[in-house]
Amino acid sequence: MAKKINRKIDLSKKVIVRDNPLSPISEQYRGIRTNIEFANIDRDLKVIVCSSPSPGEGKSTTIANLAVAFAGQEKNVLLIDADLRRPTLQLKFTGNPYKGLTNILVEKLKIEDVARQTEVDNLWLINAGTIPPNPAELLGSNAMKDFLENAKTKFDIILIDTPPILAVTDARILAKHADGFILVVRSGHTKKHELALAKEQLDQAQINIIGTILHGVAQEDTPVYYYGRGS
Repeated sequence: MAKKINRKIDLSKKVIVRDNPLSPISEQYRGIRTNIEFANIDRDLKVIVCSSPSPGEGKSTTIANLAVAFAGQEKNVLLIDADLRRPTLQLKFTGNPYKGLTNILVEKLKIEDVARQTEVDNLWLINAGTIPPNPAELLGSNAMKDFLENAKTKFDIILIDTPPILAVTDARILAKHADGFILVVRSGHTKKHELALAKEQLDQAQINIIGTILHGVAQEDTPVYYYGRGS
């Protein structure tokens, strides 16, 4: 029987793979990274979008930790905050506080003018930028497609945080430009009907779901689990 957690881990404010790389939690994230690499056998997974059915399920924490895990392999990693409604990655890493993704798309800025290397070696961050009135239109634009094609020539892997699936269409729209999709759900938080509806919407859009991450499991020091394709 799993032991109850006897201390609260606030993963929303901590990038644990960076801040405590020897912890069991960090090893879980590195295990997820390895599973993603195995999923690369059938197709090249260079651009990966991450989202959740609803808010508060740990998608931003998950993608931030995975970014650090990939950077630990000395890969050039680009982390993009494409949650143009409630961006949070700027709270977790050092980045460009003045420019971001929207500035690239609207002002035609170059990646090197906006992306900043974080305090983690090999990890670069593009913040959300100025919050626009039309996030979905921007993320589905040809400018976004061209930006990602350019980014793929400069980075080994690109990880993208997006808004919750059931709240807005942004994640599904952006996933059309990606090679794979990670769905994050939270133990004791995500409702079954929300998960079923989110997966139904992704399947209808023919999104390549490479795995589901169960976040916040009540087991000592192991708050993330990964389920591969087809789960």
